Amino acid sequence: MAGFRIGRGRDNNRSPQQPPQQQQSYGQQQQPPPYGQPPYPPVGGPPPQQQWPQPGAGGHGEPEYFDPYGQQQPHAQQPPYGHGGHGGGGGYNDNPGHTQVFAVGEDPYGQGATYQAGAASAVPSGPRLPWKELLRAIVTRPGQTFLQMRDYAVWGPALIVTFLYGLLAVFGLDDAREDVINATVPKAVPIVLSAGVAFVICGLILGAVTHTLARQLGGDGSWQPTVGLSMLVMSITDAPRLLFAVFLGGDNMVVQVLGWATWVAAGALFTSLISKSHDLPWAKALGASSIQLVALLSIIKLGTI
Repeated sequence: MAGFRIGRGRDNNRSPQQPPQQQQSYGQQQQPPPYGQPPYPPVGGPPPQQQWPQPGAGGHGEPEYFDPYGQQQPHAQQPPYGHGGHGGGGGYNDNPGHTQVFAVGEDPYGQGATYQAGAASAVPSGPRLPWKELLRAIVTRPGQTFLQMRDYAVWGPALIVTFLYGLLAVFGLDDAREDVINATVPKAVPIVLSAGVAFVICGLILGAVTHTLARQLGGDGSWQPTVGLSMLVMSITDAPRLLFAVFLGGDNMVVQVLGWATWVAAGALFTSLISKSHDLPWAKALGASSIQLVALLSIIKLGTI
């Protein structure tokens, strides 16, 4: 009994070199596993691996997608930054988890030019037509002409043709015709000139109204081609009636029939003009032209029909 010493708080079964084991106190939790490893190893699978690229091994220090089983295929050697891939934008920037970097103002996904509402398009649909060919093409092939000239201003032909039309329109109205014929030359010239200027202003206002209505209905055309072409349509379509009215008078039956026929033709040309220049269906294009058609009928033709 004397050879045995009983101590308190000692474990006699443990060797002196083994460090004491720490017991987990109440409320203390076990430390979670490192990021990238599952809490428990999969049954029958390889041991979990941490999916962080090693510095100096071709990585850039950014984390890849989490692969709990470590079966992610090794990446092939990537080309330098900004090279490789399709179109020079592949390589490292096109890998999952990375962001492509572009310079200020660079848009590699929107290289095509778009049509801006109210402005001329970057690529016109055709070359500008000379004024003689333009006047002839409005009658012979209006749809193609309006589409081709939707991006060109036609102020020169529009103002000149409308002014000449206004000079002759005085002789197509019975009352104004009598006043001009019975007046002396010094008095007749101001009347004729003022009529030409008045028709130019009227054409500008009506064309602007038609363009505004077309834009309100969803059109995307430019105002200068629309107003100029509408003035040409107004003058050209009424020219046949006006030529007969100068010699036969406005009350003649032939002049009246021509008046209604040319008014219907003007409606068709206005509809085609707005449809082609503003990319609108024919119903909306006709609605945008309705005010101008009613104004032409009441101002110019109701006085003679």
